[in-house]
Amino acid sequence: MAAAGAASAPRRVRPAQTPTVVVASAAPAPVVALPPFWAKAKRHLRDADPTLAVIIAQHPRVKLVSRGDGFTTLARSIVGQQISVKAADSVWNRLRERCPDISPQGLLRRRVTTLRACGLSERKAEYLRDLARHFADGHIDLAHLAGQSDADIIARLTDIRGIGRWTAEMFLIFNLLRPDVFPVDDVGLLKAISRHYLDGEPTAGLLRGAGREKVLQMGEVWAPYRSVATWYLWRSLDPVPVEY
Repeated sequence: MAAAGAASAPRRVRPAQTPTVVVASAAPAPVVALPPFWAKAKRHLRDADPTLAVIIAQHPRVKLVSRGDGFTTLARSIVGQQISVKAADSVWNRLRERCPDISPQGLLRRRVTTLRACGLSERKAEYLRDLARHFADGHIDLAHLAGQSDADIIARLTDIRGIGRWTAEMFLIFNLLRPDVFPVDDVGLLKAISRHYLDGEPTAGLLRGAGREKVLQMGEVWAPYRSVATWYLWRSLDPVPVEY
Protein backbone atom coordinates (compact mmCIF):
# COMPACT_ATOMS: atom_id res chain seq x y z
CA MET A 1 0.00 0.00 0.00
CA ALA A 2 1.38 3.40 -0.85
CA ALA A 3 2.13 5.70 2.06
CA ALA A 4 -0.22 8.59 2.65
CA GLY A 5 0.88 11.73 0.84
CA ALA A 6 3.19 9.81 -1.47
CA ALA A 7 2.94 10.72 -5.14
CA SER A 8 1.00 8.14 -7.07
CA ALA A 9 2.68 6.54 -10.05
CA PRO A 10 1.58 8.11 -13.34
CA ARG A 11 -1.05 6.14 -15.21
CA ARG A 12 -0.06 4.76 -18.57
CA VAL A 13 -2.47 5.94 -21.19
CA ARG A 14 -2.97 3.64 -24.13
CA PRO A 15 -2.94 5.50 -27.42
CA ALA A 16 -6.32 5.78 -29.05
CA GLN A 17 -6.76 3.33 -31.87
CA THR A 18 -7.88 4.60 -35.23
CA PRO A 19 -11.00 2.69 -36.22
CA THR A 20 -10.60 0.48 -39.24
CA VAL A 21 -12.74 1.70 -42.08
CA VAL A 22 -13.74 -0.91 -44.61
CA VAL A 23 -14.45 0.65 -47.96
CA ALA A 24 -16.61 -1.44 -50.22
CA SER A 25 -15.25 -1.58 -53.71
CA ALA A 26 -17.54 0.09 -56.17
CA ALA A 27 -19.01 -1.97 -58.94
CA PRO A 28 -17.10 -1.42 -62.15
CA ALA A 29 -18.67 1.28 -64.26
CA PRO A 30 -20.00 0.13 -67.62
CA VAL A 31 -17.63 0.66 -70.49
CA VAL A 32 -18.87 3.61 -72.52
CA ALA A 33 -17.46 3.88 -76.01
CA LEU A 34 -17.83 7.01 -78.13
CA PRO A 35 -17.89 6.80 -81.92
CA PRO A 36 -14.54 7.90 -83.34
CA PHE A 37 -16.30 9.24 -86.43
CA TRP A 38 -18.79 11.51 -84.62
CA ALA A 39 -17.20 14.92 -85.24
CA LYS A 40 -16.47 14.12 -88.88
CA ALA A 41 -20.01 12.83 -89.39
CA LYS A 42 -21.53 16.00 -87.93
CA ARG A 43 -19.48 18.18 -90.28
CA HIS A 44 -20.49 16.06 -93.26
CA LEU A 45 -24.19 16.12 -92.39
CA ARG A 46 -24.23 19.87 -91.69
CA ASP A 47 -22.69 20.53 -95.10
CA ALA A 48 -24.96 18.08 -96.91
CA ASP A 49 -28.34 18.96 -95.38
CA PRO A 50 -29.38 22.40 -94.01
CA THR A 51 -32.38 20.91 -92.21
CA LEU A 52 -30.24 18.39 -90.40
CA ALA A 53 -27.71 21.13 -89.64
CA VAL A 54 -30.38 22.93 -87.60
CA ILE A 55 -31.29 19.73 -85.71
CA ILE A 56 -27.64 19.02 -84.93
CA ALA A 57 -27.17 22.56 -83.60
CA GLN A 58 -30.15 22.06 -81.27
CA HIS A 59 -28.49 19.04 -79.59
CA PRO A 60 -24.85 20.03 -79.02
CA ARG A 61 -24.03 18.01 -75.92
CA VAL A 62 -25.42 14.57 -76.63
CA LYS A 63 -24.01 11.79 -78.74
CA LEU A 64 -24.42 8.12 -79.43
CA VAL A 65 -22.59 5.84 -77.00
CA SER A 66 -22.08 2.10 -76.78
CA ARG A 67 -22.32 0.32 -73.41
CA GLY A 68 -20.38 -2.59 -74.82
CA ASP A 69 -22.76 -5.36 -73.74
CA GLY A 70 -24.05 -7.08 -76.86
CA PHE A 71 -26.49 -9.34 -75.05
CA THR A 72 -28.15 -6.42 -73.27
CA THR A 73 -28.39 -4.46 -76.53
CA LEU A 74 -30.21 -7.31 -78.26
CA ALA A 75 -32.42 -8.04 -75.23
CA ARG A 76 -33.47 -4.39 -74.94
CA SER A 77 -34.17 -4.28 -78.66
CA ILE A 78 -36.48 -7.29 -78.36
CA VAL A 79 -38.30 -5.63 -75.46
CA GLY A 80 -38.72 -2.46 -77.54
CA GLN A 81 -40.15 -4.12 -80.64
CA GLN A 82 -43.38 -2.48 -81.86
CA ILE A 83 -43.95 -0.38 -78.72
CA SER A 84 -43.12 3.20 -77.80
CA VAL A 85 -39.80 4.15 -76.22
CA LYS A 86 -41.61 5.09 -73.00
CA ALA A 87 -43.41 1.74 -72.82
CA ALA A 88 -40.19 -0.14 -73.59
CA ASP A 89 -38.35 1.69 -70.80
CA SER A 90 -41.12 0.83 -68.36
CA VAL A 91 -41.02 -2.89 -69.23
CA TRP A 92 -37.23 -2.97 -69.13
CA ASN A 93 -37.12 -1.33 -65.69
CA ARG A 94 -39.61 -3.87 -64.32
CA LEU A 95 -37.54 -6.67 -65.85
CA ARG A 96 -34.42 -5.36 -64.10
CA GLU A 97 -36.26 -5.19 -60.78
CA ARG A 98 -37.48 -8.78 -60.98
CA CYS A 99 -34.38 -10.15 -62.72
CA PRO A 100 -31.35 -8.19 -61.49
CA ASP A 101 -29.03 -10.57 -63.34
CA ILE A 102 -29.88 -9.78 -66.95
CA SER A 103 -27.40 -12.15 -68.50
CA PRO A 104 -27.89 -15.28 -70.61
CA GLN A 105 -27.60 -17.51 -67.54
CA GLY A 106 -29.71 -15.15 -65.44
CA LEU A 107 -32.61 -15.11 -67.88
CA LEU A 108 -32.48 -18.85 -68.44
CA ARG A 109 -33.06 -19.31 -64.70
CA ARG A 110 -36.32 -17.36 -64.97
CA ARG A 111 -39.61 -18.87 -66.04
CA VAL A 112 -41.64 -17.42 -68.87
CA THR A 113 -44.36 -16.54 -66.34
CA THR A 114 -41.85 -14.43 -64.38
CA LEU A 115 -40.81 -12.58 -67.54
CA ARG A 116 -44.45 -12.04 -68.52
CA ALA A 117 -45.15 -10.50 -65.12
CA CYS A 118 -42.73 -7.71 -66.12
CA GLY A 119 -45.05 -6.69 -68.96
CA LEU A 120 -43.62 -8.84 -71.73
CA SER A 121 -45.86 -10.72 -74.10
CA GLU A 122 -45.51 -14.49 -74.07
CA ARG A 123 -43.82 -14.33 -77.45
CA LYS A 124 -41.25 -11.74 -76.35
CA ALA A 125 -40.53 -13.71 -73.18
CA GLU A 126 -39.81 -16.76 -75.33
CA TYR A 127 -37.66 -14.66 -77.66
CA LEU A 128 -35.55 -13.45 -74.73
CA ARG A 129 -34.98 -16.98 -73.48
CA ASP A 130 -34.10 -18.17 -76.99
CA LEU A 131 -31.60 -15.31 -77.31
CA ALA A 132 -30.13 -16.29 -73.94
CA ARG A 133 -29.73 -19.90 -75.11
CA HIS A 134 -27.85 -18.77 -78.24
CA PHE A 135 -25.39 -16.84 -76.07
CA ALA A 136 -25.10 -19.48 -73.34
CA ASP A 137 -24.29 -22.30 -75.76
CA GLY A 138 -21.82 -20.24 -77.77
CA HIS A 139 -23.77 -20.00 -81.01
CA ILE A 140 -23.37 -16.21 -80.89
CA ASP A 141 -19.73 -15.11 -80.75
CA LEU A 142 -19.66 -11.33 -80.37
CA ALA A 143 -15.94 -11.06 -81.04
CA HIS A 144 -16.43 -12.86 -84.35
CA LEU A 145 -19.48 -10.77 -85.25
CA ALA A 146 -17.60 -7.53 -84.70
CA GLY A 147 -15.27 -8.34 -87.57
CA GLN A 148 -18.05 -8.98 -90.09
CA SER A 149 -19.83 -6.65 -92.50
CA ASP A 150 -23.16 -5.05 -91.64
CA ALA A 151 -24.96 -7.33 -94.10
CA ASP A 152 -23.35 -10.49 -92.70
CA ILE A 153 -24.18 -9.49 -89.11
CA ILE A 154 -27.81 -8.85 -90.03
CA ALA A 155 -27.99 -12.24 -91.75
CA ARG A 156 -26.48 -14.00 -88.73
CA LEU A 157 -28.64 -12.32 -86.11
CA THR A 158 -31.90 -12.70 -88.01
CA ASP A 159 -31.40 -16.46 -87.84
CA ILE A 160 -32.31 -16.16 -84.16
CA ARG A 161 -35.99 -16.45 -83.34
CA GLY A 162 -37.45 -13.04 -82.52
CA ILE A 163 -34.69 -10.98 -84.11
CA GLY A 164 -35.68 -9.27 -87.33
CA ARG A 165 -33.86 -6.76 -89.45
CA TRP A 166 -34.81 -3.79 -87.22
CA THR A 167 -33.40 -5.45 -84.08
CA ALA A 168 -30.19 -6.35 -85.91
CA GLU A 169 -29.90 -2.75 -87.11
CA MET A 170 -30.26 -1.46 -83.55
CA PHE A 171 -27.41 -3.78 -82.57
CA LEU A 172 -25.25 -2.36 -85.35
CA ILE A 173 -25.99 1.23 -84.34
CA PHE A 174 -25.98 1.02 -80.55
CA ASN A 175 -23.49 -1.74 -79.83
CA LEU A 176 -21.03 -1.87 -82.71
CA LEU A 177 -21.35 1.87 -83.49
CA ARG A 178 -21.51 1.24 -87.22
CA PRO A 179 -21.72 4.64 -88.97
CA ASP A 180 -23.89 3.94 -92.01
CA VAL A 181 -26.97 1.98 -90.90
CA PHE A 182 -30.32 3.22 -92.19
CA PRO A 183 -33.28 1.52 -90.41
CA VAL A 184 -35.98 2.46 -92.91
CA ASP A 185 -38.66 0.47 -91.04
CA ASP A 186 -38.16 2.42 -87.82
CA VAL A 187 -41.34 4.32 -86.96
CA GLY A 188 -39.51 7.12 -85.13
CA LEU A 189 -37.20 7.74 -88.07
CA LEU A 190 -40.14 7.88 -90.48
CA LYS A 191 -42.04 10.26 -88.21
CA ALA A 192 -39.07 12.61 -88.13
CA ILE A 193 -38.60 12.44 -91.90
CA SER A 194 -42.30 13.14 -92.40
CA ARG A 195 -42.21 16.11 -90.02
CA HIS A 196 -39.04 17.78 -91.28
CA TYR A 197 -39.03 16.94 -94.98
CA LEU A 198 -42.46 15.81 -96.21
CA ASP A 199 -44.98 18.23 -94.66
CA GLY A 200 -46.44 15.61 -92.34
CA GLU A 201 -47.06 12.92 -94.94
CA PRO A 202 -48.51 9.78 -93.27
CA THR A 203 -45.73 7.43 -92.26
CA ALA A 204 -47.66 4.38 -93.48
CA GLY A 205 -47.05 5.57 -97.02
CA LEU A 206 -43.30 5.69 -96.41
CA LEU A 207 -43.03 1.98 -95.80
CA ARG A 208 -43.48 0.92 -99.41
CA GLY A 209 -43.61 2.01 -103.02
CA ALA A 210 -42.91 5.60 -103.96
CA GLY A 211 -42.81 6.68 -100.31
CA ARG A 212 -40.10 4.16 -99.50
CA GLU A 213 -38.13 5.33 -102.54
CA LYS A 214 -38.24 8.93 -101.27
CA VAL A 215 -36.84 7.83 -97.92
CA LEU A 216 -34.05 5.88 -99.58
CA GLN A 217 -33.12 8.87 -101.73
CA MET A 218 -32.86 11.05 -98.63
CA GLY A 219 -30.58 8.48 -97.11
CA GLU A 220 -28.20 8.78 -100.04
CA VAL A 221 -27.63 12.42 -99.07
CA TRP A 222 -26.62 11.38 -95.54
CA ALA A 223 -24.31 8.49 -96.54
CA PRO A 224 -21.83 7.36 -95.30
CA TYR A 225 -23.15 8.52 -91.91
CA ARG A 226 -26.78 7.45 -92.00
CA SER A 227 -26.60 6.08 -88.45
CA VAL A 228 -25.71 9.55 -87.22
CA ALA A 229 -28.42 11.21 -89.31
CA THR A 230 -30.94 8.71 -87.92
CA TRP A 231 -29.80 9.37 -84.36
CA TYR A 232 -30.25 13.14 -84.71
CA LEU A 233 -33.65 12.70 -86.34
CA TRP A 234 -34.66 10.60 -83.33
CA ARG A 235 -33.44 13.41 -81.07
CA SER A 236 -35.68 15.87 -82.92
CA LEU A 237 -38.66 13.88 -81.60
CA ASP A 238 -37.25 13.06 -78.16
CA PRO A 239 -34.22 14.97 -76.85
CA VAL A 240 -33.39 12.23 -74.32
CA PRO A 241 -31.05 9.74 -76.01
CA VAL A 242 -32.22 6.17 -76.26
CA GLU A 243 -29.77 3.56 -75.00
CA TYR A 244 -29.70 -0.11 -75.95
